[in-house]
This record gives sequence, structure tokens and C-alpha cells, in this order.
Amino acid sequence: MNKAFWYVVLPALLFAFLVQRFGPLAVNLPLKSVFGVAAAPAEEALRQRIVLPPGFSVTVYAADLPGVRMLRFTGTGDLLVSQPNAGAIVLLEKDADGDGHPDGRRQLLTDLSRPHGLDLRNGWLYVAETYGVVRVRYDATQRQTSGAPETVVSGIPGGGNHWSRTLKFGPDGGMYVSVGSSCNVCIEDDPLRATLLRFEPDGTKRQIYATGLRNTVGFDWHPGTRELYGTDNGRDLLGDDFPPCELNRIEKGGFYGWPYANGNRVPDPDYGRGHEADIQRSLPPVYEFRAHVAPLGMVFLKGAGLPQDYRGAALVALHGSWNRSKKQGYEVVSLHFGADGRIAERPFMSGFNIDEDVIGRPVDVAEGPDGAIYVSDDYAGAIYRVRYEVPAAASHN
Repeated sequence: MNKAFWYVVLPALLFAFLVQRFGPLAVNLPLKSVFGVAAAPAEEALRQRIVLPPGFSVTVYAADLPGVRMLRFTGTGDLLVSQPNAGAIVLLEKDADGDGHPDGRRQLLTDLSRPHGLDLRNGWLYVAETYGVVRVRYDATQRQTSGAPETVVSGIPGGGNHWSRTLKFGPDGGMYVSVGSSCNVCIEDDPLRATLLRFEPDGTKRQIYATGLRNTVGFDWHPGTRELYGTDNGRDLLGDDFPPCELNRIEKGGFYGWPYANGNRVPDPDYGRGHEADIQRSLPPVYEFRAHVAPLGMVFLKGAGLPQDYRGAALVALHGSWNRSKKQGYEVVSLHFGADGRIAERPFMSGFNIDEDVIGRPVDVAEGPDGAIYVSDDYAGAIYRVRYEVPAAASHN
């Protein structure tokens, strides 16, 4: 299908369906999410609107990337990005000349089935499509693939509400793939839905690692404890302020409540009754985000060039609400893990939404080898670079 279908016709049909099914008061999307792709904000708009912690600054690193989603740096400093609607993985060459933009770009892979998550391991580039995982030989030095992509995982259920598949390799060498639910809330027919799966790198030894995860788009391992954490999007249409979206500490064999419970074991009004035992055995979130903020990509920060209280913190992209009377989310937040186990949330990159006027929707966050932080925005088709500079007075201390 041509791009006009993906970018104009399909979103308009989706908007009409949502309004017809849920009513106009339940649908509050940024208009260009429905009727087209917004342009990347100008540098002046970023300076005027985007608020960052002291010492941080932001620029547009790359634009004209409609629907850009997940990010992955190569060992040589290039940035690989997924464009699901275009069926492509794009390579952005390292900014070697220091002008603040990639030195070049090109489509590395094309004709994929809504590629989303991607990772690199032992000379292979892995890409999670809606129905499975493919890999292709990749030479980071030459910036080239060789041979045709080969399917290593098939049979992942597609269709339904949550089409995206995120893929990352863990510290144990396993390949982890998230599979969202097929619906807002329902009893799934396929046991692979609403799960996190684990495979060996060649796609063998499939395990259902964790269940009851409605839509875990982002996950990462804590650099100190190696514990696995993942974001999860709460269900819709229970009002403006319930249920919370979640951060879960994901354990092997863990059940995280969906569709029987929301948040901290609160019974679901549609499916909770009769499932009290399931609710009791479910693992509650370790942190609750505000309702409907849609947390997606997350990364634990490791850079020595960052302020001390950001090392080991997690950055989470909040894509933003769609069924709330007043928009919420549309920002990047930092999560700080205290010695007492408490998690504190702070605004990190805000200003994309001011008084219902939206200029961006963050999707993924990556820490670059240059020490900068990169944020993708599928609404504006852009990637931002956030840099930290030690204040002059502090640098002499």
C-alpha cells in the first residue's frame, strides 16, 4: 500500500471508528496524529517550549522520519531507527563532523512487516516484526548488511490493538520480545498475547517469561542489580484518572494482573469478578505513572558525564493520552531509584504539550556513545539530541 494510505486514509478511518465506538468525549488525540504527520519543531520552538533540567540543552538531530519509533546505536556510533509504517530500518551515520546532524542517512532494510524493536548481537542485526523476528548479517564498520534477512522467530500473533514488538538482548544473552494484548481488555485466546517472551539468539527455546502485561513497549535492565524493568500501558475507558500506567519489575514466571486487575491489584470492573485468586497472586507495579500517559521506551542511564543523580536513573518516554478529556503525558521523565526502594519521578523533557497544543510525542530514549541522550518522536518524525554541559563554575572545582 502507498504512503498516503498509512499516513492519511488509515488514521482518518481509525479516528472515525474511535469516535463512533467510544464517543467524541473519549477521543482526545493531537489532530495531526489522525490526519497527517507534524513537522519537526524549529530550533526556536524547542528553545521556547522544551524545559530541561539545569545544564541540559536540546536540538533536532534528524527530521523527515515519519513514524520513527525505536533507536539502537551501533558499536561505531551510527544510529539505527525503525519506521514501522514505511517497513524500513534507517541508518543515520555518526555525526563525525560535529555539525549536530547525521553525516548521512539511508534505508538499511526495507519491505519489512511493521518493524519495531531492533538490537545487535555477534554480527547480526535483529528486527522484531509484528509476526516474528528476522535477523541479517551486519558489518558496523562498513555500514552494510549481507545476505537476505532470515526468520528466526515466527508464529507471534498479530492484528488487534497492539501491533508493536520490542526486542532486546538481556545480560543473560537471551533475546526478549514483548507481545501486547489484542484488545483494550479481554480474555486472550492466544497464550502468547500480553506477555514477555524469551528466546535463544537463534530463535529456539521459546519461553513465556512473564504474563499479564497488557502492552510492555519499553524494558531495560538496571545496570547495578541487573533486574529487568518494563513499562506497561493501563487499559482505557475507565475515566480520566484510572487506571495508572505502570512500571513493573519483571520476574521470570511473574503474572502482572491484566486483564483481571489494574494498578495495585484493583479488580477490573469487567473481568475481576471470579478471579480473586489471580488478582491475589499478581505482582503489583513498583511504580505507578499517571493514568493514560502511555509510557513507551525506557533506558537506564550509565554515562559518567551526566550529573551524579542521573547515573543509574531511568528515562521513560511518555507518548501521551488519547482518551482523556485533558491531555496528559507527552514528555520524557526520569525515575530515580532510592536506597530505600522508593522510586521518584521527575520531569526531564517537557513542553511538547502546552494547553492542549501538541508539537511532539516521545517514543523511545537511547544513550549515545557521545554521552548525549537521543529521543524519537513519531508525531513530528524527528529525533532530538539532549546534551549536558558541566557549568563553568563547577568545572573548576
